[in-house]
Amino acid sequence: MGRRHDHDAGGDAGLLAAKAALREEVWASLAEPGVSRFPGPDGRIPNFVGAEAAAERLRGLDAWRAAATVKANPDSPQLPVRQRALEDGKTVFMAVPRLAGEEPFFRLDAASLPVPPRRAASIKGASEHGQLVSLDELEPVDLAVVGCVAVSSDGGRLGKGGGFSDLEYALAWEAGLIDERTVVVTTVHERQVVDDGRIPMADHDFRLDVVVTPDRVIRCRAPGRRQPAGVRWDELTDEKIAAIPVLSRRRPAPGTGPPSRAGSG
Repeated sequence: MGRRHDHDAGGDAGLLAAKAALREEVWASLAEPGVSRFPGPDGRIPNFVGAEAAAERLRGLDAWRAAATVKANPDSPQLPVRQRALEDGKTVFMAVPRLAGEEPFFRLDAASLPVPPRRAASIKGASEHGQLVSLDELEPVDLAVVGCVAVSSDGGRLGKGGGFSDLEYALAWEAGLIDERTVVVTTVHERQVVDDGRIPMADHDFRLDVVVTPDRVIRCRAPGRRQPAGVRWDELTDEKIAAIPVLSRRRPAPGTGPPSRAGSG
């Protein structure tokens, strides 16, 4: 196995280790036929059997019907969600994998796509038929779809360790594109749902509003609203900042004010 996704993460070492251990536990629980899909769950936001059913269940929610703009992660288990968003006429902003490049999002306009939504919703299709846009070109987001390794009904979420969901959320919050009205959702397999309190949460970690599995909708009982977030520069390593152009451009000069608030994990 290659380096862990959190190899360049900053922050508390004990919390990072606890997150890594829970990831391994959940990945192991998914690694059997009939649960995960190729190429297996390890080291990724795991694709799972029933992803389409979960997307259909999400599609039935009032928050979905009310949303005109959706920001979505680029991972395979949420491809059915992105597809249905385009089928329903929504504008989809899909993160470029690892936030690479000066323009780290694809804009997919359902009304002007020259290919079917299923094709446009893939990473390859978005790169061919979407419009690359900068953070400043995004529109306010009604519904944010995030990828998770583990979730809990108190709104806790655990990603694969790269910190990209936290960074996307933090940057969009700073730009005024996400706020307290934005509904944050995910689709997962039932085996990714763990007991409340099991997911280690840092101050910068945002919480979920809704978890959707193939079998049910979980409306999260968060102990207080999810954290308003900006980028917590003191928890980002130089390696992480250098790897993401949008961070490199926005990094404050030393001594130019207090760090804002979200990190990597």
